[in-house]
Amino acid sequence: MNLQAMMKQAQKMQKEMMNSKNEIDEMTFTGTSSFVTVEMKGTKEVTKVKIDTENIEKDEIEMLEDMILVAVNEAIKKVDAETEKKLGKYTQGMPGLF
Repeated sequence: MNLQAMMKQAQKMQKEMMNSKNEIDEMTFTGTSSFVTVEMKGTKEVTKVKIDTENIEKDEIEMLEDMILVAVNEAIKKVDAETEKKLGKYTQGMPGLF
């Protein structure tokens, strides 16, 4: 394969990677933990936190804080999993590129 063909193939792959990354960035991921639901974009920007206040007492604030942490972390894991699913074929075992 000549150098020009390799460059074209690399440019095509780069464009496909960016398209996949843009798709992920626009997706919404949801993490839940008991009374808490968190939504975030593929960019890991939290866009919504919903707390089911009907089932929680004021003295359970510490537990609520823990549930928010769990829900946020679950949503982040979903973003990471989707990123790996869509972009893993490009990084070939080199995590952390996106």
